[in-house]
Amino acid sequence: MTDADLDRSYAAVREALAEVGPDKAQLFLSMLCLALMARHPSAEMVLPLVENVRAQCAAE
Repeated sequence: MTDADLDRSYAAVREALAEVGPDKAQLFLSMLCLALMARHPSAEMVLPLVENVRAQCAAE
């Protein structure tokens, strides 16, 4: 994915979050994550990503 693709994708997520509002933001992000995880052929590709994000959140 190019930087431009990342920017477009992130902007789309930001806009969607603003549209669904704070009450449904957690649900939206959970559903988006499940949809993206389903595109991977195995958990071995997803679990390191989950751990990386968990560690980043714990460090903040």
